[in-house]
Amino acid sequence: MMLSKSCIYGIQAAIFVTSQGKGEYVSISRIAAELNISFHFLTKVLQQLTQSGIMVSYRGPKGGVTLGRQAKTITLYDLIAAIDGTDIFTECMLGLPGCGEAEPCPAHEHWTDVRVRFAGVAKKVTLLSLGAKASELNVRLAQEFKKTSVTEKP
Repeated sequence: MMLSKSCIYGIQAAIFVTSQGKGEYVSISRIAAELNISFHFLTKVLQQLTQSGIMVSYRGPKGGVTLGRQAKTITLYDLIAAIDGTDIFTECMLGLPGCGEAEPCPAHEHWTDVRVRFAGVAKKVTLLSLGAKASELNVRLAQEFKKTSVTEKP
């Protein structure tokens, strides 16, 4: 997995908030329940998005999170940068310092192409388009967990 679990959860939560389409605050407990994410873990991830200005949080009975800017101005690149940073778009796949044209690693020429294309896509894909797709297609955002009954045996 190229992106951290925190980053994936942050992207899923941002898409979920966007797909609600009302511009209202969405409770973190609702997001956590809908996406099968630990409430406490999700809270820490959303703090990163709030600190970067992508989201705004509000405490209280009608609190939660909402987007800090218009969804059409927030890109996948912005979300990744806010949580994981931009190293994925610039660093060596093998983590070797100084990897480049002068001293390439074995995967350099292949990874450079992938990295450049991924950055290009991430900068073009907006949260608005992801949220619209999630709403109109009713696509899943979370991993579904199989619940076993008490009578089932392993």
